[in-house]
Amino acid sequence: MSSPTRTPQLPDSTTTVPDRPNYAALTVLATCSFIYVTAEVLPVGLLPQISAGLDVTEAQVGLLLTSYAAVAAVTTIPMTALTMRFTRNRLLAGTLAVFVAAQLVAAFAPSLTILSVTRIFSAAAHGVFWAIVAPIAARLAPPGQSGKATAVVFTGSSLAMVLGAPIATVVGQATSWRVAVASVGGVGALSLICFLIVVPRLPVLPRDAAKTLGSQLGAAARQIRSRATLPGCLITLTAVVGQFAAYTYIAPLVRRDGGLDGRGLALLLLGFGVAGVLGNIIAGRFIDRRPDLVMMTIFGGMAASMAVLVGTPGLVVTVIAVLFWGLASSPMSLSLQAAVIRRAPRSQDAAASVQVVAFQIGIGSGALIGERLYGHGYLALLPLLGAIMTALALVLAYRAKETFPRHPVPHVDATHQPPPAPR
Repeated sequence: MSSPTRTPQLPDSTTTVPDRPNYAALTVLATCSFIYVTAEVLPVGLLPQISAGLDVTEAQVGLLLTSYAAVAAVTTIPMTALTMRFTRNRLLAGTLAVFVAAQLVAAFAPSLTILSVTRIFSAAAHGVFWAIVAPIAARLAPPGQSGKATAVVFTGSSLAMVLGAPIATVVGQATSWRVAVASVGGVGALSLICFLIVVPRLPVLPRDAAKTLGSQLGAAARQIRSRATLPGCLITLTAVVGQFAAYTYIAPLVRRDGGLDGRGLALLLLGFGVAGVLGNIIAGRFIDRRPDLVMMTIFGGMAASMAVLVGTPGLVVTVIAVLFWGLASSPMSLSLQAAVIRRAPRSQDAAASVQVVAFQIGIGSGALIGERLYGHGYLALLPLLGAIMTALALVLAYRAKETFPRHPVPHVDATHQPPPAPR
């Protein structure tokens, strides 16, 4: 059931504004983010099983994760532009339907080629989902609480690292990778049903309904180079490259530093995810009041924790550093996207899609750099690179505090044209 609503005061909206956050709908959106992240990282835990089942090398299976990020990065902006005139709740339901279908087909894929094609469809839906989910969450909460609403949704992605990926790995190892993939698709189908029941109708805003495909692509292009969006995207790219260069190889790092393997490693990774959920909750309480301070605290915590892991600090220090890393890094994505859509309130979807592209490029680039360094025996350089990049992101955030406003800033919106001067 949706929360009680009142007549809106915003001149460009045809929808009612909730008196309080619609937690039922936000929880469903969090579940959706949970399954998307679980599906994206699932091949990592089941790489040997997929390799054996499809009679291909593990390196070939590893490309599933790399190609996923690449497809999401390439398709997010055009797909978001093509779907601008769709009712927001129906569009998101459509991305879930595509996701579910892709997972079910993937569960029966007879070859790596077919599995790769299903991942392409899932990645395309993934990009649209992440481009519109933050603006949707903002519409499900009163003005001034959009950050808190977004934090609820992004908690699902943190829980995917805590529960989704580990459970999928356990299921796949106990049965087969096909059962694990089908299970993710089944949870996605249940999420879709719940979404259709509890998420209210969210019409396209009048300012968006009037936009054509060409104008939307132009809006995205302007967002890329605008002073409203570009700083946030550059900060996103810098921080995410550092995060995923090190995080992709967190297992060998903690094995080297703390001697953790097997069950000990699994427990530490679980702790990383639990700390991330706590980080989301804490950030959600303050992000609407001091988004600049929250963002700099996140980057500072990430840089400090990764710097500790450059050496071989021993078991206790390694555990503390990893848990603090999880606490600091998890709210990064929600804080960055909340900042971007605040800076472009009249073109939130375009701005969010550009930020999603920056995030996906950061994931792919960071993982690729990490693979190159780790493959050549430079494991210790990964946390050093991560610390340097996130420290650089901290400096950029400090120098561009206006990138993290407390309220929407319509006058810097790249797609908002001021009225002509009177003649």
